[in-house]
Amino acid sequence: MTRYVMVADLRRCVGCQTCTAACKGANATPPGVQWRQVLDMEVGTFPDVRRVFVPVGCMHCGEPPCMEVCPTTATGQRDDGLVTIDYDLCIGCGYCAVACPYQARHISHRAAFAYGDQAMAPEVARFDEARVAVATKCTFCVDRVDKAKENGLVPGVDQEVTPVCVNSCIAGALHFGDRDDPDSAVSSLLAENATFRMHEDLGTDPGFHYVWDSE
Repeated sequence: MTRYVMVADLRRCVGCQTCTAACKGANATPPGVQWRQVLDMEVGTFPDVRRVFVPVGCMHCGEPPCMEVCPTTATGQRDDGLVTIDYDLCIGCGYCAVACPYQARHISHRAAFAYGDQAMAPEVARFDEARVAVATKCTFCVDRVDKAKENGLVPGVDQEVTPVCVNSCIAGALHFGDRDDPDSAVSSLLAENATFRMHEDLGTDPGFHYVWDSE
């Protein structure tokens, strides 16, 4: 089996937001929509406090609640664990956005551009009308992942088939790969470090893991 997951090493993330910018550039999301976000949090008890930066987005859950509530079966799940949206089936009802405990889904009801109604040339080139008035979210760059088999490459190892947020991370905090492959970098990270997942008590089996030094 294959289960693609992402691992964020919170000991390394510097909160630069490069992953956010890279994702927006690659996916041409409209203003206000960020598929990859980085939360800026303060932890500890005064005076022993520190800032922690936490990348978030679609968790590509093993048990996705968004899929269970979708009335049109637009949300699906692949054998490799990636949660997908069929824009042709989505009616933009928003049930999935309400069901998602990670606030990872977005619906833009009209085309929007950085500077009003006039799209810049890069926006025109990347504009996707199919993503208007439907639910959208992080895809783990599924189009890149799908090129791996065609070209004999490995997601998480070869950059051209690895999510752009991972490639762009200046601190090496983001990692992607097959959790079920014992030789993958993500498997090693999970085996050798203390980790947690957001809201895993809800039974969602999120595919986004965090390495965290609790000391």
